[in-house]
Amino acid sequence: VIGASADPAKLGYGIMSNLLHPQTGFPGPVYPVNPRAEAILGARCYSGILSVPDPVDLAVLIIPAEMTASVLEDCGKRGLKAAIIISGGFREVGGEGVERERLLLEIAKRYGMRLMGPNGIGVIDAHTPLNTTFTTGTVGAGFIDFVSQSGALCGGILDWALAHNLRFSRFLSIGNKVDVNETDLLEYLGADNLSRVITLYLEDIKDGPGFLAAARQAVARKPILVLKSGRTTSGQTATASHTGALASGHAAFRAACRQLGMDEFEDIEAMFQAAIALAYQPPPRGNRLALLTNAGGPAALAADVLEPAGLALAHTSPDTRAVLGQFLNPNAPLDGPVDMLGAAGVEQYGRALEALLADSANDGVLVILVPTILIDPAATLQALVSVARSSRAGKPVLACLFGEASLAGGYAAADQGGVPAYRFPEQAVHAFAALHRRALWLGSQHPQPVSPSGVNPGKVHELIASALQAGRTALDAVASRVVLHAYGIQSPEDILVTSPEGAANQAARIGFPVAMKLISPDILHKTEVGGVLLNLQDHDAVWDGFGQIIQRARQAYPRAEILGVQIQGMVRGGQEVIVGMKRDPVFGPLIMFGLGGVYVEALADVSFRLPPLTRLDAEAMIDELRSSRLLTGLRGAPPADRQALVDVILRIGQLAVDCPEITEMDINPLVVLPEGKGALAVDARIILAQP
Repeated sequence: VIGASADPAKLGYGIMSNLLHPQTGFPGPVYPVNPRAEAILGARCYSGILSVPDPVDLAVLIIPAEMTASVLEDCGKRGLKAAIIISGGFREVGGEGVERERLLLEIAKRYGMRLMGPNGIGVIDAHTPLNTTFTTGTVGAGFIDFVSQSGALCGGILDWALAHNLRFSRFLSIGNKVDVNETDLLEYLGADNLSRVITLYLEDIKDGPGFLAAARQAVARKPILVLKSGRTTSGQTATASHTGALASGHAAFRAACRQLGMDEFEDIEAMFQAAIALAYQPPPRGNRLALLTNAGGPAALAADVLEPAGLALAHTSPDTRAVLGQFLNPNAPLDGPVDMLGAAGVEQYGRALEALLADSANDGVLVILVPTILIDPAATLQALVSVARSSRAGKPVLACLFGEASLAGGYAAADQGGVPAYRFPEQAVHAFAALHRRALWLGSQHPQPVSPSGVNPGKVHELIASALQAGRTALDAVASRVVLHAYGIQSPEDILVTSPEGAANQAARIGFPVAMKLISPDILHKTEVGGVLLNLQDHDAVWDGFGQIIQRARQAYPRAEILGVQIQGMVRGGQEVIVGMKRDPVFGPLIMFGLGGVYVEALADVSFRLPPLTRLDAEAMIDELRSSRLLTGLRGAPPADRQALVDVILRIGQLAVDCPEITEMDINPLVVLPEGKGALAVDARIILAQP
């Protein structure tokens, strides 16, 4: 420990104290390094790392930031391969701190060292045991891993965990992530047999594709629960596409969680409550939760949150009601929730749980206990634990001990028996919902991504190269149509015209009614300047419309390059939707789907996924919309061609993967015609990366 201290007011003392703790301290030798002390907490001090005797595996540095590089250099010379840097004063302070951090990484690479930190609180491995932090108290060995980018958050969580008997396998503070980051730890923890659940608190992600690959491997073995800060933004910068405006910085991360089966939380306490259930109880076979209680009110609270959480209240089978009626109060409601009434004691709780676990009409049981003078919480929970352990039903059992002051013995018995116990019924229901989500993911298919046929990436690359060479960073509707056709996405017949006479003649050839749209590389949002006219019925309307569109564009943007007006046949019927893409700086292309037209940004009823996409991904994107029922055919309207829509989403996903030069794009609207008739891209906008 470089920077160890004999002063109880110093962090270096706290680290030594934890490492040398008589019950939970590190079992191997610990060497304090401090040139101004002879011994610290009974351990002999050394003047520097070079004088520490062999063997030594890990250095913990808690020294001023300006000294860290030279000391790390000595660690490298000494042959150490691992270091934890607790000290702050690096990238988080900017300026000189960024350069200090760069130098640390350079030294580590030169000597083949791995670094944790800087600006973290260190590592707790409850199974070794090892505690390099300066926090108070030590958690017991459990089955939950926690990785946090915030050191301060770690301190608070540890204190909360001690108060609630929450035990960890490993507790890892990664700080500024100069070297070891969340991806490295996911690879390690996913393969670790000492833990059952991984929990993450993240502020940013360094390597999006690497993180996704590690998460995909880890989540197949154990649940990953994650809370990421920065989910909202105070404002959006101007973007060239609807997708760009709607794809917040968090949208790509949320899409990754949904695709990979990671469970995202917005509340850190809820994340750990779910982790406890996942660490100690099996996933349920279905979503039916039986409620067993001695008080109706808490059961009603639990029942109210079942449906929003994707769960259902289990109703007791006739055979089980007959069994319960043999020993419960004759006035007790038995259909579900099973309310044993206030006089229920230890025996009734045990026998009732046994009956419910044997009942095939439920998939798990939540036992609610409200303290009364008639019941011993500790004895009751011991009985419940005994029944749960002896049951062969393989169902999860959770408890809600509704209260706190008189229930310490009950919580302790639940904790010792591996039955998750919660203070409020809503918490327990949400924990069961996490178990159910894990069960759904384990039971679902995970097919390989689809590679659509009939695509021509070469043609698109040529078109994009020509546009960039000409200095254009946006493709107008005419050029975008060529891109879409190269990827098998159809559009109505259209033609570019440059005069009112040409407009009228081509409209007559295509057939009335027609739409007219301004084509200009400098004016991307055509509707905002009156550059779109719809449902024009005759020669004169088209002739006059051409002049109106050009005049409005000139007034709004006098210097804009105007290529002409697009004449397009009107599409009759169908449902307007939007399919788009925005390239996320961390995760890469992000595909969006939503209802189309001018209201897409106002309603923001959209879903996102990261390509390459599977057919199930595309189906899920459609089903996630609140307004997806409009595609099924309401009030006599025919259902939309869902399979054609799925196909377009898959093709846009492939286009995004094949063409990294595209940074944003929209098909808005894509008109999805009645079932069996396909889908047509009515308008499109493609934005290219700056050359």
